[in-house]
Amino acid sequence: MTGQHHLDDAKLAEGVLKGERAALARAITLVESRRSDHRQRAHAMLQKLLPHTGKAFRVGITGVPGVGKSTTIDTLGSLLTARGHKVAVLAVDPSSTRTGGSILGDKTRMSQLAVDPRAFIRPSPSGGTLGGIAAKTRETMLLCEAAGFDVVLVETVGVGQSETTVAELTDTFLVLMLPGAGDELQGIKKGVLELADIVAVNKADGDNIPRARAAAGEYRAALHLLGARQSYWSPPVLTYSALTGDGMAEVWEQVELHRQKCEAAGHFAANRQAQQVRWMWTLLNEKLTERVTNDPTVKARLPGLERAVAAGTLAPSMAAAEIAGLIGL
Repeated sequence: MTGQHHLDDAKLAEGVLKGERAALARAITLVESRRSDHRQRAHAMLQKLLPHTGKAFRVGITGVPGVGKSTTIDTLGSLLTARGHKVAVLAVDPSSTRTGGSILGDKTRMSQLAVDPRAFIRPSPSGGTLGGIAAKTRETMLLCEAAGFDVVLVETVGVGQSETTVAELTDTFLVLMLPGAGDELQGIKKGVLELADIVAVNKADGDNIPRARAAAGEYRAALHLLGARQSYWSPPVLTYSALTGDGMAEVWEQVELHRQKCEAAGHFAANRQAQQVRWMWTLLNEKLTERVTNDPTVKARLPGLERAVAAGTLAPSMAAAEIAGLIGL
C-alpha cells in the first residue's frame, strides 16, 4: 500500500467512525471491489474498524415471492428510526447476467427509509455467489456497525441457498409468509421453516385478517411437527400488516426477546464466534478459487479438462486432482 493510499484509507476509516454517509458508501465500494490491491486495503481498514463492531441487532429477512419484503422492511425500519435506532438495510439483489449489476433498485421500493436521515440502504449485486448472497455482505455489515448503525436488516433474494447463508450471517432469522396457508404450506421449503426464529404472516388487514390468522395456525402446527431447534426458544408465529403497520411492533418485540433468550442461554456469543470461524473458511475458499481461476497454466488446461469431464472420458475427481496439482496443492 502506498503512503498516499494509507493516508486516504485512514481518513476513510475515520469518516466511517464519525458516521459520515459518504465515507461509509466509499468504504463499502472499496470492500466490494474485486481488485487485489483494493482487497488488501479493505482488509486493513476492516481490521482497524473491528473493535467498533458487533453491537447491532443483525436480522435476516426472507419470504416467498410477493410477500412484501421491501414494504415490510420500509415499515419496520421507519418504526425503529422513530424510536431512535439507526437502521442499515443490506438488500441483496439478483445480479444482471450481462452487467453483474443490481437490477431491482431497492431504494425505489423503500420510499420512507430512502429519505430517512437515520437509515442507510445499500442494494448489492449478488455477483453470482452461492445462494445469491453478495460476497461482501458480511464486511458491509461490519462497516455499517462501525458507522453507528445499531440495527442491520439483511434482505435475501429468496432463492436457492440464500436463506441458509443469511441465517449464518445474522442473529435472528425472520421468515415472512402470506395468508391462505393451505396450498402454500405444501409449496414452501421445509428447510426455510427449520431456519426460522420468527414467522410472521403479512397482509393481515381488512378482509384478509381471518385468512392471516388461519395461516398463522397452519404454520404453528407445522413448526410444532418440526420441533424446536433450541431448548430456550420456540419460534413464534405472528400476523401483521406492512401496509398499515398493525402488528409490526409485536414482531420487533419478538426479535428483542429472541436476543435476550439467546444471551441468557449463552448461545448468542457462541453463535457469533462460530460465524467468525465460518467466515474465515469462506474467505479461504474464495482465495483458493481465485488462485485456481487466475493461474495461467490452469486457464490453458481447463477447457480440455471440462470437455473430457462432460464427455465422460475423464472422472471429475481425476480432473480436480490434476487442477490441484497444477497449482501445487
